[in-house]
Amino acid sequence: MWVINQMWDILNTNQGLLRIAEDGAVELLTDEAEGVKFKLTDCVDVAKDGMIYFTDASYKNGLQDFIWDFLEGRPHGRLLSYNPFTKETKVLIRNLYFANGVALSPDQNYVIFCETFMKRCRKYYLQGEKKGSIENFIDNLPGSPDNIRYDGEGHYWIAIPMGTSVILDLALRYPFIRKGLAIVEKYILSRPYKEKNSGVLAVNLEGEPTAHYFDPDLSLITSGIKIGNYLYCGSVLNPYIIRLDLEQHPAHATT
Repeated sequence: MWVINQMWDILNTNQGLLRIAEDGAVELLTDEAEGVKFKLTDCVDVAKDGMIYFTDASYKNGLQDFIWDFLEGRPHGRLLSYNPFTKETKVLIRNLYFANGVALSPDQNYVIFCETFMKRCRKYYLQGEKKGSIENFIDNLPGSPDNIRYDGEGHYWIAIPMGTSVILDLALRYPFIRKGLAIVEKYILSRPYKEKNSGVLAVNLEGEPTAHYFDPDLSLITSGIKIGNYLYCGSVLNPYIIRLDLEQHPAHATT
């Protein structure tokens, strides 16, 4: 999984935080923090002052076996920063349940990060009176969040690769169900996790939903961003990019 931003700082799930020069040269910026190697570096955003904020979804399980983070029910994720001037890697938050998408606020006062298995996004304040504190941005999402991107027009777009399902919701609540699923995963049938009802949720700066684009037959949409009048969606698995004309297909309120 590669996540690229305008400064060509990228994350590779297996290698860590990389930088690619215009001539294609690749430089490893960091691959560990506090003596713990990254196992599943996930998403990244770059502040106006050059600071880089990113997530390590799990320091225990890699991309091929990430589902064990869910089945174990333990927080192995971290939110981190990298200072390109001092080359210091700092852990901002530990014990996150599969830390995923990252997006800085327009005023650069806080960074929003997603916790996939908790179906929520939270804020970490970078400056001001609340510096170092954490607040909920939006929870009880209609599925498990992946990437989050700001569109420059007052909205964040949150990719939802898997919609809600009864079995996953019950597994979140009851450890014995996760244990049963783990036995099936390990000894009986290792299944691809391709639950349907995937899509993208748009929220305003207060975390209030404004639009939800989804398809009951679609799975594993892991990124979405609005550019102009179009919504572009990507996937870590599917070999294509979806483009949706938002003028032709506007969101409608439902009851």
